[in-house]
Formats: sequence, structure tokens, C-alpha cells
Amino acid sequence: MTVHFIGAGPGAPDLLTLRGRDLIAASPVCLYAGSLIPEAILAHCPPGAKIVNTAPMDLDAILAEIVAAHAAGQDIARLHSGDLSVWSAMGEQLRRLRAFGIPFTITPGVPAFAAAAATLEAELTLPELGQSLVLTRTPGRASRMPPRESLTNFAATGATLAIHLSIHNLATLVADLLPAYGADCPVAVVWRASWPDERIVRATLATIEAAVAGTMERTALILVGPVLAAEGFAESSLYAAGYDRRFRPQDASSRFAGSAE
Repeated sequence: MTVHFIGAGPGAPDLLTLRGRDLIAASPVCLYAGSLIPEAILAHCPPGAKIVNTAPMDLDAILAEIVAAHAAGQDIARLHSGDLSVWSAMGEQLRRLRAFGIPFTITPGVPAFAAAAATLEAELTLPELGQSLVLTRTPGRASRMPPRESLTNFAATGATLAIHLSIHNLATLVADLLPAYGADCPVAVVWRASWPDERIVRATLATIEAAVAGTMERTALILVGPVLAAEGFAESSLYAAGYDRRFRPQDASSRFAGSAE
């Protein structure tokens, strides 16, 4: 018996990985975060599967379901939204499973920031403008932030910021970022990226509060940085005609000449 932790993606049912789909179809028990997992994904469960919405359950109740399935020799598909590597609460479940000696696997999913970038038709790292992406959040009731992981510290780098779980702290967020990024810095808020009712608000740090005006909550992702409105950025050397590389040596004197493709 194995617990299969599966990143179910940002919302669109067809952004589920093939591996995730196949594991769901092979598991007689499915535990899913019902507040964020679309019901269409549950259609992959086999006939007669036990399907449990964990949204109203605490950790002990969730683990009780897992322990019961383990005793019955049944595999479990444990579905979380987005990707499991960030803000999934998977870590505390794995710690319990290790203590119980219950085996598990982890299947990654499409993260929310990637779905939001696709919606915006944006690359979040552009040559000579932004080469780093910071995934972060602001403090919330469920989790405090370590003191050094403040928005002001991240803003000092000038990197592109993908700020999760923070639309309720928009005013504080703007105040923290304005000194480093400036009032004209582009901001995009994507609500429910990849869902049918997805919405986008584009503005600047100076205007984003008025543009959003309380119309979005919970599942909104805030992206901040010059890359969001860049037009005159430099082109990557990767595809430049004169760039000498392993797969495109420029001449016989190239250190890559004769390299196998």
C-alpha cells in the first residue's frame, strides 16, 4: 500500500500530469483538498473508489483515513492543488507517514505561478532585466514568516516577485515594495489562474489597490517586476547567430567542433 501525493495543478483539469492521472485511476481511495481541486479531476478515480474531501478535516482525521486504508492494503491518491513543493502542507503529512512506516510517492504538478505567467503571456526572466524569480507570501493566520523573509528584503534584489496567498494584505504589500520598485513598477494580479472564471488585473504599484478594489480574494496571485511590461529587453545569446555552443559550433576551431549532438 502506498500514499501517492499528487500535485493536481492550478485548476484546469487538463493541466494534470499523465502520471498523476494514472495514479488516481489506480487508487481505490482518493483524499482531495476540495476547496481547490476541480471535481472534473475526480472523474479519473476508478469505479467504486472511496473519495474523501479533506477540506473540513484536521491533520489527525486525515491521517486516520490514511492509516485505515493502509490497514486494508489500499493505495491512496492524495491530491493537493498546484505543486506540492510549496505551501501544500505536505511536509507535516510526510513526517507522520515516516513515523508510521507508511510508504509514499510524490508526483509534481503545474504550479500556480506558471499558470499565471502563461495567462499573462509572459516570461518571468528576461535577459539583463530580471533573472531571478522569488516565490513568497505575506504573513497569515496559518503561518508566520521568518524574520529575514520580508518583502522589503526581497524587494532590495529587484527580482520578479510571485506573491502567493496575500491579496488580503495588498495595502501592506504595496507599502513595502514601493521604495525599491517605484510607483510605476508593473503589477499583475491573476485570480484563479487556468479556471474558467479566471480574471486578470494589470496595473502599477501606485494603482493596483484601486484596480483590484476588493474584487479578488484567496486564490489570487500577485506578480511584481519590470519584466511584466518590458518591450526593449535584450535578446538571449542562446539563439544568437554567432553564439558558439555545443549543438551549433561556429567553425572548425570551436571547442565544440566534433561534439556529438
